[in-house]
Amino acid sequence: MEEQSKYARLFNEIDSQALITLGVVLVGTIVLIIVSQRGLNWLATRLHGQLRFRVFALVPLTRLLILITALAIIVPIIIEPSLSNMVTLLGALGLAIGFAMKDYVSSLIAGVVSATELPYRPGDWVQIEDTYGEVKHVGLRTVDIQTPDDDMVYVPHLKLWDHAVYNANNGGTSLQCVASFYLHPEHEAGWVRKALRDVALTSAYLKFDQPVIVVAEEKPWGTHYRIRAYPVDPRQQFLFITDLTVRGKALLSAAGVPSAMLQPDAALDANKEAGASYSRKNEY
Repeated sequence: MEEQSKYARLFNEIDSQALITLGVVLVGTIVLIIVSQRGLNWLATRLHGQLRFRVFALVPLTRLLILITALAIIVPIIIEPSLSNMVTLLGALGLAIGFAMKDYVSSLIAGVVSATELPYRPGDWVQIEDTYGEVKHVGLRTVDIQTPDDDMVYVPHLKLWDHAVYNANNGGTSLQCVASFYLHPEHEAGWVRKALRDVALTSAYLKFDQPVIVVAEEKPWGTHYRIRAYPVDPRQQFLFITDLTVRGKALLSAAGVPSAMLQPDAALDANKEAGASYSRKNEY
């Protein structure tokens, strides 16, 4: 009897009025989350620059605040709001979270951190571990990344704790692309460097207010050239690199500049080097 009395003091009696209140709170919470998410996304699409990305970042934070407010209303309806009951409830919740939902809660906390520190926002091109793509949505627990192959990858915010996040444009519209060319050692380096720069300057995708750089690096098998330039729109990066590669290859071939004859080991090293950067690279 004493044990039953203890539980009776812990929980309130749920009558029809309490059920109605709970239903209204639950429905209101769902409606507020949907309206706030769509409203903030609508507002962000009509803004520009850093302000646009900061409004996007408010979506998961707003959703979290709505859920906390709903819990603050629901808990006193179900639980007798006394100090001892609150301590008991918080202790039980702490144990449940600690043993059963550690990773999930860590991802939620990392989501709050990401909303304040902004390591990525919708529209950013990021690489987390082996996943590279455009951030489409930042949720409470995961960030949704659309890869160049049109796959949607859901990466937990928990990755923030122990993995580097490579952000190619960091909330802006400038994203550096790299097109690589591997040439035989016997060629006129000055002419090749100027020719590749002209290829970039005549591209329809080039963003003219950003620098165009051609870097040459001597290797045992030949010379590695890189065109470093920026497309007008980050989403055009693969079209831009393809344009640079195709036209650069045609120009060099017409001029009789031979490509490098890589040995198997050298070719493998070149492929590893090309894949090490989050910037997309093509080879000639």
